[in-house]
Amino acid sequence: MMTVRAPLIAEERKPGQFVILQLDDNFGERIPLTIADADPVEGSITLVFQTVGKTTHRLALLSEGDKIENLVGPLGQPTHIEKVGTVVCVGGGIGVAPLHPIAQGMKRAGNRVVIIIGARTKDLVILEDRMRAIADELIICTDDGSYGRKALVTAPLKELCERDPKPDMVVAIGPPIMMKFCAETTRPFGVPTVVSLNSIMIDGTGMCGGCRVTVGGQTKFTCVDGPEFDGHLVDFDNLMKRLGAYKKQEDMAHEKCHLEMEMEMEMEKRNLKLET
Repeated sequence: MMTVRAPLIAEERKPGQFVILQLDDNFGERIPLTIADADPVEGSITLVFQTVGKTTHRLALLSEGDKIENLVGPLGQPTHIEKVGTVVCVGGGIGVAPLHPIAQGMKRAGNRVVIIIGARTKDLVILEDRMRAIADELIICTDDGSYGRKALVTAPLKELCERDPKPDMVVAIGPPIMMKFCAETTRPFGVPTVVSLNSIMIDGTGMCGGCRVTVGGQTKFTCVDGPEFDGHLVDFDNLMKRLGAYKKQEDMAHEKCHLEMEMEMEMEKRNLKLET
């Protein structure tokens, strides 16, 4: 979790929107991160990320007072928030972070909010206290049963859909495979389901076309048309195939980053020895 001073973004940001950041001009990769929270008075935004690639590893090494060279936002269409009745918010893994402001907004609009948090294991459950403060009902699931209920998020989601009355809306954010099966769970019950897609992005303004997805048989750009779409219309199989297009290059960059970090740590150890 990282708090970044960005007064203009903090002032304009709405739930569901994101930023694209670039660490420095020499290290040119641009990555999208959803704004997990914002404080317009303090002039800051909160970013929550998992170190899975070269940029996020470098980002995690920043210390208080360091700078991010380029930060663009808020981008994307904000979540459509209104009072509909009962809203079930489902977050898987790091997807709990972008779900947080949406759950906040739904609660402020006067909805009854049920939150389902899913993670592989207890150590990967995030923002539990913040979500508990919002939720009328909180359900935690872990794949290994180390915390909460041993189940996938789709199990309690189905049970909620079987209630009378059923939920009026579902918002699901997490890995594509999780969002796909959340949408398939709600489909037979006719519960409107919104998903937030995490496709590959470069510029975030609709010019590159790298983030294109198929929704209802039409091509959409996640950065300008989304990131949120009707989960029952998204072609998840195509999305997951596109997300794997650069896996080989990503793995190579990840491995190189680990080697560079190990070399830097070794150099620091040698310098300490020389100083002593």
